[in-house]
Amino acid sequence: MEHEYKDGQCKSSVMATCSDEVNDKVKERSRDQREPLPGEPKCVICSRYGEYICDQTDDDVCSLECKQTLLCRVANTQLAVSHSPPKRLPANDECFYVRDAGGQSGTSLLPDDQTELLRSRLDIHVKGDIVPGPILSFASCNLPQKLVQNIEAAGYEMPTPVQMQAIPAALHGKNLLVSADTGSGKTASFLVPIVSCCSHFRFEHLTDQKKPLAMVLTPTRELCIQVEEQAKLLGKGLPFKTALVVGGDAMPRQLFRIQQGVELIVGTPGRLIDLLANHDIELEDIRIFVLDEVDCMLQRGFRDQVMQIFRALSQPQVLLYSATISQDIEKMVSSMSKDVAVISVGKPNRPNKAVKQLPIWVESKQKKQKLFDILMSKQHFMPPVVVYVASRLGADLLSNAITVTTGVKASSIHGEKSMKERRDIMKSFLMGDVPVIVATGVLGRGLDLLGVRQVIVFDMPNSINEYVHQIGRASRLGEEGTAIVFVCQENKNLFPELVEILRSSGAAIPRELVRTRYTACPYSIGRGQKKRKHE
Repeated sequence: MEHEYKDGQCKSSVMATCSDEVNDKVKERSRDQREPLPGEPKCVICSRYGEYICDQTDDDVCSLECKQTLLCRVANTQLAVSHSPPKRLPANDECFYVRDAGGQSGTSLLPDDQTELLRSRLDIHVKGDIVPGPILSFASCNLPQKLVQNIEAAGYEMPTPVQMQAIPAALHGKNLLVSADTGSGKTASFLVPIVSCCSHFRFEHLTDQKKPLAMVLTPTRELCIQVEEQAKLLGKGLPFKTALVVGGDAMPRQLFRIQQGVELIVGTPGRLIDLLANHDIELEDIRIFVLDEVDCMLQRGFRDQVMQIFRALSQPQVLLYSATISQDIEKMVSSMSKDVAVISVGKPNRPNKAVKQLPIWVESKQKKQKLFDILMSKQHFMPPVVVYVASRLGADLLSNAITVTTGVKASSIHGEKSMKERRDIMKSFLMGDVPVIVATGVLGRGLDLLGVRQVIVFDMPNSINEYVHQIGRASRLGEEGTAIVFVCQENKNLFPELVEILRSSGAAIPRELVRTRYTACPYSIGRGQKKRKHE
């Protein structure tokens, strides 16, 4: 049932759930509103169910009371978005001097020679289509002033190397394939251009009918939730709203959210296909299409679904991100878009340098006891800790065994648990109530596990790329972390690649691993260890 209220009132669409009665009257006070269900919008003032949209700020509110509070805050802070070009803040650097572009291109440009010098020093590599040089500050782009303020409020003092190069390239409309270390800030490097593009479009095309302008696909529900939450932070106070489209939440609520009018859809391929098959969603205005963890999306059963969604769009700008990219991925990407620029930061398909790898040779029957010893050691246990296992049943059994044997509280998380269970578990873990979480690969991709500086790979994954992603959870934005890796004969198919990864990282390699016949070539044992003489 549609309602529109004039003279500063909120306009909204009221949806009655199975537990609520239909109520045509706009709620006066916050206390009259219910708590939000999973996936529903929240009031920006009190976090209750955001049933209405404020017509003056486009924010979710629960009642007239919270709307008035919101408008008072906006008036007091005077942070309304200006249509004039943003103020340019100087990008101070002792070595690089910025040449102002005079407001024509929207960025502050480095001379060509300094562009190449900066890329070389930051280990940024670009091939394919020509892209603009890296930026030295977020304020040097033609971003809405409110977005610059949101970036600063989110704690981004200066862009990371991947953000320096990917943001200006995306803002110039380039199709990108981006590779960088896990925890290097890839998510913000595509969200900042999305928020900027969508906001500028809404400013220039004022209409009541708002169709989605951007779409981000990720392989897991948890990663979708994280991306959407970060997008909300960056888009706060701008004409920018999001919809979360994932399994585990009721489809009617997700459809309702899109029909209200959103700029960005964040979802998993399966649920989005279901939504498109059963409902008429107009996607012809999608201008930016993002695949996060592109290797996983295209290689692990999502390829056909992704291509089906892509064919439903009208030739959008394509941004593809991952920490690991193979030549086969590049070939598949070229079939989606022409003139793709490839941006890589650091050595491709290599672990984050900030993560110290500690491989331990442990026979299968001894792995549990070795894990218990680590968790009961004051010297080696550094909570919060993520323990990676191969199966869902193994996650449940091992988490129970940890709690019973060591007294350390542990929970398990995997794909068979409901969305609510997974959210509650992640909240308890990130809040510090549960120091150990035992996970399958559902936590191996892209998530910002804030505070986690130690992971334990209890069961080696099936591919070395998954290994790179899993240990990368121990470091975010360059902070040092530790990955303890259990290795045994069962992992023999990964031995050659694992030894090469360890060797390139300067990690000590167990003698058992070096001497196995499955290792393709001889390697040094590692720093600080002496080779035994044969007599």
